[in-house]
Amino acid sequence: MKISASIYSAKAESLPTLLKELDNHGVNLLHVDCNDDLRVFEDITQIKELSQTPVDLHIISSNPEQYFEAIAKANPAQVSFQYENFRSPVHFPVERSYKIGLAITSATSIEIFETYQTQCDYILLMTTTPGQSGGVFDKTTFQRIRQFQKRFPNTPIQVDGGVNAEVSFILRHLGIQTAVVGSYLFKQETLGAALLQLHRPMVGSHYQVSDFMLSLEDMPVLAAKELSLKKALQSIDDYKMAFTCICDAEGVLTGLISNADIRKGLLKQWEAWPNIDVHQLINRTPLKIQETATIHTLLELIHQIDFPIQYLPVVDSQNRLKGAVLFTQLIKGEL
Repeated sequence: MKISASIYSAKAESLPTLLKELDNHGVNLLHVDCNDDLRVFEDITQIKELSQTPVDLHIISSNPEQYFEAIAKANPAQVSFQYENFRSPVHFPVERSYKIGLAITSATSIEIFETYQTQCDYILLMTTTPGQSGGVFDKTTFQRIRQFQKRFPNTPIQVDGGVNAEVSFILRHLGIQTAVVGSYLFKQETLGAALLQLHRPMVGSHYQVSDFMLSLEDMPVLAAKELSLKKALQSIDDYKMAFTCICDAEGVLTGLISNADIRKGLLKQWEAWPNIDVHQLINRTPLKIQETATIHTLLELIHQIDFPIQYLPVVDSQNRLKGAVLFTQLIKGEL
């Protein structure tokens, strides 16, 4: 996951000193907020003279069209436009060298991206007040990310607001491409220590698994009484998650069937084909985790296991299936 440093959150240092420090620590992008002020482009000119790090511009204006010419001259790597400030629909430049994103707050439905999908390269999910630093991360953003990925699976997501070390880990787990970091980055003892924390695999725990897990309706589940080999295979194929969970009538997790379980079961019962007993393919004691578990507990569990984990069913105190944690997106988030 790329880190875009919000430079206006660092109020104590001069711009040349700040840029030198950020460059020395290998920050991926320099995030610049433009709160309807053309003087921002004077800063961008100076930034480009002092640094080779790409500029990540965020325009917050009721008349974004007035910035198109200045943006073209500044030639940032990417520009996001705050949707809630639009007075009327905006038509972004077609011929451009930079990427364009639509920025929306937590109060705006992700469905609005449909209107701008053909014009935009990515979305910026704001979790705090646009253009203001020091806010607290809105944890409903985790589920908004899931919803957006389901609706627009090929669109990169950038997140801005309240990102700290723990939030960074979850965002990486969810496959987020870029996180804008301001206050957390510049309030630590050193910039290097802050960046290290943002990339650490082990973090403190304030969020629970239930805050960011894949919801039940978005994962493969089969009723035990209706189970068949064909349905198990179809469920795995439909969801492309390499497994399907088996539940009883009360929603209690009774087992799990994975690609590996089917492969091993077929080899074991090959002579019985096509009358293979699908119930013998079920892993009755799958590895799982409680919905109230913290990230620290989740990581401790993973560290105790001596084989790769791609997914974990999430259950409540009664062993009822509530969701799942997938680890495939974590790899994407590190690219």
